[in-house]
Amino acid sequence: MSDEEADPDDHDADETAGDLEAVLETVREQVDPSPDERERLRAVADRLAARAEDAANDLEPGADVLQAGSTARDTWISGDRDIDIFVRFPPELDRATLERYGLEVGHATLPEGHEEYAEHPYVKGVVEGFDIDVVPCFRLESATDIRSAVDRTPFHTQYLEARLDDDLAADVRLTKQFLKGIGAYGSDLRTRGFSGYLTELLVVEYGGFRPLLEAATEWQPPVELDPEDHGQASFTDPLVVIDPTDPERNVAAVCSAANVARFQHYARALLESPMLESFEADDPDPLSESELRAHLERRGTIPVAIRFNAPNVVDDQLYPQLYKSLSGITQGLDDLDFDVFRGTTFANETAVIFAELTVVEQPAVERHQGPPVHVPGHAKGFYSAYADDPDTYGPFIEGGRYVAEREREFTTARGFLESDQLFDVGLGAHVETALENEYDVLVGDEITALLDEFGAELRRYFEPRP
Repeated sequence: MSDEEADPDDHDADETAGDLEAVLETVREQVDPSPDERERLRAVADRLAARAEDAANDLEPGADVLQAGSTARDTWISGDRDIDIFVRFPPELDRATLERYGLEVGHATLPEGHEEYAEHPYVKGVVEGFDIDVVPCFRLESATDIRSAVDRTPFHTQYLEARLDDDLAADVRLTKQFLKGIGAYGSDLRTRGFSGYLTELLVVEYGGFRPLLEAATEWQPPVELDPEDHGQASFTDPLVVIDPTDPERNVAAVCSAANVARFQHYARALLESPMLESFEADDPDPLSESELRAHLERRGTIPVAIRFNAPNVVDDQLYPQLYKSLSGITQGLDDLDFDVFRGTTFANETAVIFAELTVVEQPAVERHQGPPVHVPGHAKGFYSAYADDPDTYGPFIEGGRYVAEREREFTTARGFLESDQLFDVGLGAHVETALENEYDVLVGDEITALLDEFGAELRRYFEPRP
């Protein structure tokens, strides 16, 4: 084929591919740790691992130490400062002894560290600018024998170390930065996104960053991947990746449908129009009062918010309770015909359940449609319930059914939100306790009071992106 006869789509595809490689090369320069950065991390990690192993063997001869996480697998992004040191003890130890030994080793390794608690206590500290976790676990033959979630981590490290070469590790770094840029990285229960381990498995499964993007554009959830073809359980999650070390676990269980869709959307966008902005995290400026008022006037909805002191629990406890409370409160508003348009929740020093309503005030009566008159049992019961109620209009017959118009319990959304009936909806336990202590209800323009603390969150809400 002559140049004049060449397909213009081929030229466009070549140009886009070239643009993508240029973008990825720039991102690599930003995310790949420098030789000096690698050396400093390695020196700190080796020194602390040796210190931990000495302390562990003083307590239990035969104990060993394994560095885990992204810094062990060379999938960490420049600027990350996390070093995870796992101290493995023989399985013959009981749980209480493991925890006690683990804390002793942790404090010997990090004399100025402090104790934190996941499934069991561990020691955390900072050394030369690096965040260090010293975590005890059992040394087991198989991940299916685990006694707590942390026992699984060494198996993940061993599995991936055998499969990640330098090129794949570099592509993991690209993928992580991409997920950070689109707001879908992190397995915490606030983000409900892609964990580091899940990201690594996906890159290995598809053979690189670009093949993963291309595959994601064609995903039809539920997507099911089983790298070792050994799955023994079924799942209903939008993305299922069977743990190569545990046939009954979905590594992607925490990943929400929204974040799977978000990854697909931005994968398609990056392949079609490569831009550095795809790798840059959204950090919006706070919404100003005039901007907020302009949004409210343009939308014509009525915002309502419940604001209270945030419960003193970690985010992984707080956010599931906030999401549950948001669902319960918005359902309560919908059940009372206040018609929730959209809602969200956010937290800092205080916490907020926020919703937009299309209706904020109702008439004093509501319509209650009963059964058909020809259904004797139900019809008789309905008629008897309202026939002698002086506050009810009817019962009367309309279209073959009994109908009653009765006094509405709440004519305003504020009335419901300030009433004891708020506590009859599904609330998270700590949220319910916080609300019992004190909370404020904000309606309409009153939500401008949220701007000082939540201006950025309000901008994300009123100026949403995929």
